[in-house]
Amino acid sequence: MTSHALNYRRYLLAAAAALPALFPVAATAQTQFASNDAAAPEPVAAAAASADAEPAAAAEVLVSARRRVEKAQDVPIALSVIGNEQLGVRGDYRLDQVQQLVPSLQVFSFNPRNTNINIRGLGSNVALTTDGLENGVGLYIDNVYYGRVGQSQFDLVDLDRVEVLRGPQGTLFGKNTTAGAINISSRLPQFDWHFDGQADLGNYDYRQVRGSLTGPIAEGLAAFRLSAAYTDRGGFLYDTTLREHVHDYENASVRGQLLLTPSERLTIRLIGDWSQQKQHCCINLLAGTFDTYRNGTTIANNFNQRVARLGYTPLPLDPFARRTDANSPFQANMNTWGVSGQVDYDLGGAAITSVTAVRNWNWFPLNDGDYIARSINTVGHIRNFQRQFSQELRIASTGTHTIDWLIGGYYFWQVVRGYGRTQFGPDAALALYPNDNQTVANIASNGLLTTYTSDPHTRSAALFGQGTWHITPALSLTLGLRYTHEDKWGGYTSVRAFALPTTGLTDAQVARVNTIRNALGPIQSFSVDTSDDSLSGLATLGWKPSDDVLLYATYSRGSKSQGLNLTAIPAGVNPVVNPEKVNNYEIGVKSQFFDRALTINLAAYQTDVDQYQTTIVQQIVGTNTYINYIANIPKVRSRGFEGDVAWRAARWLSLTGSLAYTDATYVRYPNGPTPVEALNPTPANPAGNPVQDMSGQPLAGVPKWSASVGGDVTQPVGDRTEAFLHGDWSYRSSYYTVASNSSYGLVPGYGLVNARLGLRFEDGRYELSVWARNLFDKNYYQTLSVLNYGLVTATLGDPQTFGGTLKVRF
Repeated sequence: MTSHALNYRRYLLAAAAALPALFPVAATAQTQFASNDAAAPEPVAAAAASADAEPAAAAEVLVSARRRVEKAQDVPIALSVIGNEQLGVRGDYRLDQVQQLVPSLQVFSFNPRNTNINIRGLGSNVALTTDGLENGVGLYIDNVYYGRVGQSQFDLVDLDRVEVLRGPQGTLFGKNTTAGAINISSRLPQFDWHFDGQADLGNYDYRQVRGSLTGPIAEGLAAFRLSAAYTDRGGFLYDTTLREHVHDYENASVRGQLLLTPSERLTIRLIGDWSQQKQHCCINLLAGTFDTYRNGTTIANNFNQRVARLGYTPLPLDPFARRTDANSPFQANMNTWGVSGQVDYDLGGAAITSVTAVRNWNWFPLNDGDYIARSINTVGHIRNFQRQFSQELRIASTGTHTIDWLIGGYYFWQVVRGYGRTQFGPDAALALYPNDNQTVANIASNGLLTTYTSDPHTRSAALFGQGTWHITPALSLTLGLRYTHEDKWGGYTSVRAFALPTTGLTDAQVARVNTIRNALGPIQSFSVDTSDDSLSGLATLGWKPSDDVLLYATYSRGSKSQGLNLTAIPAGVNPVVNPEKVNNYEIGVKSQFFDRALTINLAAYQTDVDQYQTTIVQQIVGTNTYINYIANIPKVRSRGFEGDVAWRAARWLSLTGSLAYTDATYVRYPNGPTPVEALNPTPANPAGNPVQDMSGQPLAGVPKWSASVGGDVTQPVGDRTEAFLHGDWSYRSSYYTVASNSSYGLVPGYGLVNARLGLRFEDGRYELSVWARNLFDKNYYQTLSVLNYGLVTATLGDPQTFGGTLKVRF
C-alpha cells in the first residue's frame, strides 16, 4: 500500500472515533462517519472509516451545518440532529416520520407534490403547490439542493444523519432557506467490507427490504457503497366503487457511490441514485357538511342539495371508517434520478470543495375532483417534469485560527414543465348549474376538456463568504454575506381541447354556453420574465464561559426571489410576485453537564417577514373548479422558544425531550380570504364579503405547541445478547389547514406513540424486534379542506401499524 493511502487510513480511523449516542432531539444523535477535527473542512473522505474502529470514550456529535465538520454543541445555530441509529430504532424511512422527533418541523401533505414543509411556522402555507413558487425550507441531500419539495417524498436510503437547521440559512445554504434548511447526509463508502440488511413484515401487507454493501475496489485508493430499499404496503382506505383498498404505497430506491482517493490531498465522491414511487392515492374523505352561512342564509346549491338532485346517497360522514366511493381514476406516481460529484482538495491550510449535480423529477398524477361516485369533475391534475443543474465551489480554511473563513460561489438552473388537464362529466350540468336549461348546461360542460402548459425557468448565481473571528478563546464573532442574482421566466397557455358542438342553439344559448365554459376552463396565454438581486447575511456573537456551555445571539437576514404566476389568474393579479424579505433575531444556550451525560439546549427567536409569498386558492362560485395563484402578504411574524433535553441517566437508560412554542401571526393582512361560513350574503349584497382583515390571526398550518418525548432502555441478556426497548411520544396542538382559518378547517390536536422491543445477538450482528407506530390507533387528521358549497373533506393520518424486523450486519 502507498504511504499516502496508509496515512489516509489512519486519518479515517481517527475520524470514526465518535461513540454512538442516543440523544437525537438535543443534537446529540449518532454520527458514525465524520471528521473529529471541529474546524476541518467538509471532506467527503472523512466518513470512510473502518467498520471495526474502536469507539472513543466520550460521545461527540458532528454536523456540517456551517459547511465544515464541527461539534454540534459548538455551532451557534438552533438545530436538531437525528442519527442513523435513531432512525433505525424508530423505523423511519420518510421525512414526515422524522418530524415526530423535531417539534419545530411540520410536514403535511395532500399528495407528494402538494407537500408543505414548515420550520417555526414559516416556509410554505397550507395551499396546493404552485410551480412558480419555491418553498422557504431548503432541502439538501449530500450537499445538493433539491429544487422541488416532491423530490423529498421518496424513501430515505442508508442515511448517516438528518440535520434540521432552524431559522434563515441564506448565507451558506442560499436558495430559499428563509425558514430553515434540512441537511441530509448519507453514509459513505468504507475501505473494509461491510453489509447491513433488513427485512420487515407488518399489517396492511407491509413489506420492506433494505440493504447496503460497502467495501474496497482498490485497497486504499477506491471504495464503493451500494444501497437499495423496497417498500410495499396495502391501502389504508377502501373504495366501495372500485371494491379495492386504496391509498397504498410502493417505493423502490437505489443509490450507488464511488469514493476515490488518488492522492493524500485529493478525494472524489461520485453518487448516482434512482427512485420510483407508485400510490393509488390521494382522495379526500367526506368529513362533514353545512347548509347555511353564519347569518342563517342558506348556501345556494349546497352539497346536500346537489346530491339530492343527482339521486345520490353519500357514504356516512365518518372519515375514520376510511371508506370512499370515488369513481374517477386517481393516482400519485413519480420517479426521480440524479448524479453528483464532490471533489475535495487539501491545499494545506485551506481546502477546496466542488459539488456538481444534475437531477430529474417526474410527477404523474390523476385526481377525482368531486370525491364522490358521480361524474362531475372527472379529471383535474398537472403533470410535472422538473430538471435541474447546480454547481457549488468553495474554499475554506482548515484547522483552527484566529479567523476561520469560507468563501464560495453557486450556480443553479431549473425548469419545471407542467402539463395540466381539467375535464367535466355528464353529472356536471345538474350538479353545478341546476337553474339553467339542462340541454344548454350539458352541452356547455359535459366532456369539456381544458389543457394547459407552463414552464417556469430559474437561473441563479451567488457569491458568499463567512468568517469567524475568535476574539478570545471564549468569545467569537461570526459574520457572513451572500449576494444572489436570479432570473426567472416562463409562459402559460391554456386551450380548449374538447367541447360538444353548439349546433341548433340560439345565439343567447351559445352565449350562455361560452359563459359556462369560460368559468370552468378559462383560456389564457401569456409570458413573463423578471430578475432580482438580493443580499443575505448574518452576525452571530458566541461566548463559551466553559468548555461545555455556549451562549449566542444572532441576527440573520434572508430573502426569496420573485415568484411567477404561471397559471390561470384572475383579472388584476400580477403574474410576478414580489420578493420576500426575512429578518431573524435569536438568542440561545447550548450546555452539557455531568461529564456530558445531560444536554440542555434552549433558543428564543423572532422572525419578521415582509411580502410573505403565499398561494391563494380561489374557487369559482357554484363549481368545483379552483384557481391557484400566488400573492404577497404584507407582513408576517413568527416568534417563540424551543427547548431540547437529552439525559443519559444510566448506561442502560437514555431519555430525550423537546418542546416548541410557535406564535406565527399575520401582522398585516388587510385583504385576506373570508371563511366560507362567514361570507354572509344578503339580498343587497348577494356575493357576500369575500375579503376579511386577517391581521392578528394565526398562520394556517402551524400548531402553537408541539413536543416530543423518547426513551431507550438496553439490558444485557447473557454474554453476547442485549435486549432493548424504545418508545416515543409526539404531540401537535390544533392548527388550521385552510388559508382563511375557517372553523371547519381546524385540525384538533393529537399525540402519537411509537414503540419497539427487541433483541440483539452476537454483539449486534443480528437483531430481531417487534414494533408499532401509532400504538394506540389514534384517529387524527392531516388536513381539513372546506369547499364553498358546504362540504368538508379530510386527509387522514396513518392508522396503527405493527410488525417485525430482522436486521443482519456483517
